[in-house]
Amino acid sequence: MMALQPPITALQVVADAFRTLGVEFYIGGSIASAYHGEPRSTIDVDLIADLPASAASRLVHLLGEEFYADSNMIFQAITSRTSFNLIHLPTMYKIDVFIPKLRPFDKSVRQRVVQATAFEGDDRTYQIASVEDTVLSKLEWYKAGGEMSERQWRDVVGVMQVQLGQLDQAYLERWATELAVNDLLQRAWTEARTLMGESTEQAI
Repeated sequence: MMALQPPITALQVVADAFRTLGVEFYIGGSIASAYHGEPRSTIDVDLIADLPASAASRLVHLLGEEFYADSNMIFQAITSRTSFNLIHLPTMYKIDVFIPKLRPFDKSVRQRVVQATAFEGDDRTYQIASVEDTVLSKLEWYKAGGEMSERQWRDVVGVMQVQLGQLDQAYLERWATELAVNDLLQRAWTEARTLMGESTEQAI
């Protein structure tokens, strides 16, 4: 369990709205990497939810006046399979909702989510992207950003350090090749192992 990160009320309201709509969702992004790896502060939470276009207006209605939510923006994100954000006005906390792509990888991610109590102060369980899929998704985002985000890279290496020896290497390498991030995966392996070796030496 990671330290409390997002305002629990904001996450719970969105989660309840999705459940009312009958939409399955899971947590990804930095919350997932903090859960599997090294906790760190974050300014938003990423939810992956396959919302139907017909749900755009209903979602806005269910969230009510506590949220900034634009039904047109939501509809466009759903139809283009991109993303939209919801802002919890009392806290200005942002929840980014990603509509999954129709790739085999995204389907695999959905099938491998883990159920967990993720936040202190919240006894609800949430579905969270698996550790391997969190690494792969972070690597894909890191590459898409021109390999400039030190925070994204630290998240990847932090997860691999914590989970070293427990990761499904064959699964990682299969999808890293498919996503064209195998070079980054190998670099992350090397860095995580090096850091683990340094940590062991310091402990001795």
